[in-house]
This record gives sequence, structure tokens and C-alpha cells, in this order.
Amino acid sequence: MDIHIEFAPGRGRRDEIYRQLRAAILDGRLRAGDPLPPTRELARRVEVSRNTVSAAYDRLTAEGFLDAHVGSGTFVRDGAGRADRPAPGLPSPLRPVEIWDAMPNAPRSFVTTAEFDFRAGVPDLRRFPFDTWRRLVANQLRESAADVLTYGDPQGHPGLRAAIARQIGLSRGVRAEPDDVLVTGGAQQAIDLVARVLLRPGEHAAVEDPGYPPPRLLFQTLGARVHGVPVDDEGLVVDAIPPGCRLVYVTPSHQYPIGTAMSLRRRLALLDWGGRNDAAIIEDDYDTEFRYAGRPLEPLHSLDSANRVLYVGSFSKVLAPGLRLGFLVAPPSLRVALTKAKSLADWQTANPIQAALAQFMDEGGFARHVRASRREYEARHDLVRRVLERDFAGLLTPIPSSAGLHVSAFASADMRPVVKAARKAGIRLYSLEDFTARKAEVRGLVFGYGAIPLDRIEPGLRLLRRVL
Repeated sequence: MDIHIEFAPGRGRRDEIYRQLRAAILDGRLRAGDPLPPTRELARRVEVSRNTVSAAYDRLTAEGFLDAHVGSGTFVRDGAGRADRPAPGLPSPLRPVEIWDAMPNAPRSFVTTAEFDFRAGVPDLRRFPFDTWRRLVANQLRESAADVLTYGDPQGHPGLRAAIARQIGLSRGVRAEPDDVLVTGGAQQAIDLVARVLLRPGEHAAVEDPGYPPPRLLFQTLGARVHGVPVDDEGLVVDAIPPGCRLVYVTPSHQYPIGTAMSLRRRLALLDWGGRNDAAIIEDDYDTEFRYAGRPLEPLHSLDSANRVLYVGSFSKVLAPGLRLGFLVAPPSLRVALTKAKSLADWQTANPIQAALAQFMDEGGFARHVRASRREYEARHDLVRRVLERDFAGLLTPIPSSAGLHVSAFASADMRPVVKAARKAGIRLYSLEDFTARKAEVRGLVFGYGAIPLDRIEPGLRLLRRVL
């Protein structure tokens, strides 16, 4: 382990080595079991005699900070650090740009200990094909290590871009060549890249209201003026988009969080709006691999003849959010700029993960996984709807939906207090008020069923009924 030692003028070098190593142990930079460099190596690195380093190590060992083992080295002793160590340093004068003070705190983790987890947007990680995935990643590291462990193409692994183009062409009717696909770190990065390339500070953008909060917050951090546009039972109300908007973000196939699909009439109206206003449309098709009834709806992208739609997809709901894999299908006129933006953001998405997913898709594993997951999620979707209609009549009105991993229901009262009370009872779920600026107009609950097993749905909803 490399350890930095800095000598201050006028202080003995043995004492400085002792003091700085002791401080590193106390504040947790050196943890129990961490090895220290051999005395000869540290002496050479900091340009002192070996006896000087040995004397500092001996003092730390005598005081109980280190354990020395002949033949194996010197290690930090268990219990040597302090849990109640003071915060180091003085307050910094540095402050973020003002917009960040207004942003909500970043989510720390989606891991929950709730007995009944009805949060939307969380898939069932027990369905992840762990054994197959381990084999695929190991295969890439064993047979293609020289390729997947070096810097790769910022646009994405060629094999994965080809697999994505085939998959969305077959399952969603999206016409795309591999060169049209950009692999990203989830859908959120795809949206970020589009906004960076298309929006200037001060320009106007539109989002759905109620809608998925991160794009609205993201556009605001880039200096855009963001407008919430109402959603009704046909989707985004196109006539309500304010004049001058250069970009609109929509979830037309399964509106988040309401759950309805945008009608064909509205889709055509939105495309017409984009042409008349010289604007771009981000289509987030985040979970429509899971459609349970009716004919799959055509994406906006497949209806677009003017190359104004940027199609965003994600593997977070189908496989696992921790893989951080998404993609963007963009018109050729934006491809170079988007690839530049991607390379500046993080250069590339992790190559071994991209290569493993490409092989998974090529072998047919992805399609089989989607089919099996769709059957399971459909059973949960149907059960949630039946219980809401049977046990919550007069309190909640389920909103028709035939896709995705959540069902929403309207209410006549503010549901935020209900969500807080439910959390104390061991139930995690969201209110529709969490997704809108029109909290007095849009009230209800959002029931995710991706993370909760089928046999836990009815007990959880019975408990929620008592909370209500």
C-alpha cells in the first residue's frame, strides 16, 4: 500500500512518520488489517534511514496500533481506529452554484428493509440470471481481456450496439442501424447527453406533469427554463406546451407515473408540434418490454419521418439497475456531438459489461429472460388491480394500464400523509403528489410490484387498507 508522508520543516522525521501513520489509523484511512509497507521500502520512498522507519513502527506497535508478524509484515491492529474521531480540517469556503442548493438530496440506496416494498421502478433482482451472467463476464475477462479492459469506443461496444438495434427493431419496430445507437450509463445519462447537446442556458424545455422528476431537475441544472405540461387520459396535452420550447421529454408508451399510453392522435400531434416549432422530442421507452394486454403501441420514433425523436431505452427494469446500461437512438446529424459529449462525461460505459450483455442477447438469453419475467410481472399486475378494485372501492380509483412495473390510482385526498403512515407500518410506496407540481390537482398512490413477491401483495395491501 502506498502511504504519503510529508515532512514539515523543524520536525523530526521519525516523529513525523509516527504522527502521520497514527493519524491515518485514527481517522480511518488505514483500517484494521491493512498492511504497512516494509520498513526498507518506506525508507527508500521517503528518503530516510531504515532505522528511522523501524523506530516509528516500533512505537506504534508498542502503543497498540500495529501488529508485526515475522515473515508476513506489519498490519493495522483490530480496534486501533476510533469511531468518535473528530471531523478533520476547517470549513471550506467553496460553495456550489446556487441551483444545487435547491436540488433534492440524491438517493443513497434503493435497498430497503420494508416488509412490503411497493416502490415503483424497482425490478425483482431475484430474477436476475446470476449464473449465466457470471459465466458471460468470466468469459469476456478470460478470452477477450485485452479488448474489454482497454479504452473502448465512447459510442459503445460494436457487438452490443448491433444487438440493441436488432432487439428494438424486432420488439418495438424502431428502425435503427448499429451506428445510430449510443450506449450509455442508464437512461438518465442518455437524457443528460441529449440536453447538453441541444439545450443552451436560458432556453425552454417541457416535461410531463405529473412525470419522472430527474429529467426536469437535470434540465434545470443545465440552465434551462423547464415547464410542466399536464397529462390526461390520452397522454401529454400537446396544446399546453408553452411557446418557445426547444425540447420536450415524454414517456408515451407507459406514462410515468400515471401509467396510461399516449393516443395515436396525440402522438401525431406531438410530432407535428415538433416540426412547427423546430424542436426535439426525447422518447423514454423505459419499461414497455412488459406489456400484458393489447397490441404493442408504436413508438413515436417509428412514426417520426423528420428525425426529431431521440429514442431512449434502459436495461435497468429488465435486468438490474446496478448494471447502469442504457442506450440512445439518435439521428445522424447529432451522432458526432453526442459521442463527443459521452467521451467527455465518462469516456465509455464499462466494456466487460457491454460485451457480456451483447453475448447474452446474441445467445437468446435476453429474450428468454424477458418472456419469463413478463409472465411473472403480469400475474402481479393483475393481482394488484383486482385487490384495489375489490378492497379500495370508494377510496382509490385504479387507472387503466396494461404495461410496466406499476399501477397507479387516483384519490380524492392528499396521499402524502398516508405514505408516511404506511412507511411506519412497514410498507414502502409513492404518492402521485411526489411527481407533480400540481399537488392539489393530482392525488393518488403508485403501486410498484417489481420488487414484491406475488404472495406478499395481498397481505401488504390488506395492511395498507387498515392504514387508510
